[in-house]
Amino acid sequence: MSRGSIGLDDRLNDYVVKNHAPEHPVLAELRILTGRMPNAQMQIAPEQGKFLAFLVHLIGATNTLEVGTFTGYSALAVALALPAKGKVVACDVSEEWTGIGRKYWEKAGVAAKIDLRIGPAIDTLKKLAAEGGEGRFDFAFLDAEKTEYDDYYELTLPLLRKGGLVALDNMLRDGDVADPKVQDRGTKAIRALNRKIAADPRVEAVLLPLGDGLTVARKL
Repeated sequence: MSRGSIGLDDRLNDYVVKNHAPEHPVLAELRILTGRMPNAQMQIAPEQGKFLAFLVHLIGATNTLEVGTFTGYSALAVALALPAKGKVVACDVSEEWTGIGRKYWEKAGVAAKIDLRIGPAIDTLKKLAAEGGEGRFDFAFLDAEKTEYDDYYELTLPLLRKGGLVALDNMLRDGDVADPKVQDRGTKAIRALNRKIAADPRVEAVLLPLGDGLTVARKL
């Protein structure tokens, strides 16, 4: 999601992006193109892409996982941050949307780093575990169907190494998580997962007002 970070007016958000979230030119091209498309709100904000890349650098990640690729901005941001032999396993259900991303991955010279898996993410995550993927990944980013977030989280944790990170987008739901009047399935699912992660002894976590709310959890 998101044009900018929740709680920031346009002036301050633009200041943050200009001063602390410089984009690779191909990332900027893809963001602008996606911004003109239907469902453009599904794209992460540039400061989120910068933060994901920062986390990848911070922990020295080489193997990463993504659930929800859309037009490929987050996969591209992470792939650009990875070393030459690094990999992103990117999960999505849409050939159409990810087909847009493929062109920009090629243009940025990182297509070989991105292993795109088309199909329901829950099935792909189970297949990765069956292929011996437990403990294989350093970093994961979850940004797909909100009612399935708990399943993604539970299936992703075993795939992470000890000390690995999982980042979950849209954890504030444009502020709806704090409004008891909002009772749609997606918001209720995110509220429940926020409570669960906060009390989960398997991780330490922080919920940041970045984009539409970004939780970052470290596997203990």
